[in-house]
Amino acid sequence: MAKETYFYALGRRKSSTARVRIMNGKGVITVNDKPAEEYFASSKTLLNELQQPFVVIDQVNKFDVSAKVTGGGHAGQVDAIRLGIARALATMNADLKSTLKRADMLGRDPREKERKKFGLKGGKGFGHGP
Repeated sequence: MAKETYFYALGRRKSSTARVRIMNGKGVITVNDKPAEEYFASSKTLLNELQQPFVVIDQVNKFDVSAKVTGGGHAGQVDAIRLGIARALATMNADLKSTLKRADMLGRDPREKERKKFGLKGGKGFGHGP
């Protein structure tokens, strides 16, 4: 059995980290060894978001995706996987990089939760009102 060739990339968002592998296939997306439909069963919009990098390059259902994701909630995990997919596609074919960049798929969203401050309820000075 020949070893399947794949392209690997790392995606991050909030406190989620996704290790993504893409390979030629039929459009099967697996997240943590479960089908994406089962893993993100709560929301159809999250599943659509996973397809965005493929929609941008008109290659829907041409690649299989295997992702291992840790940390964060479902929304952050989907964004991390989407970034990983886009980066892996750019690694696979350098010509796709400009298309993905124009569609704003290759930029990492740097927003993180602000740490709690001493004596306050949250990060931004909440808790001491009039």
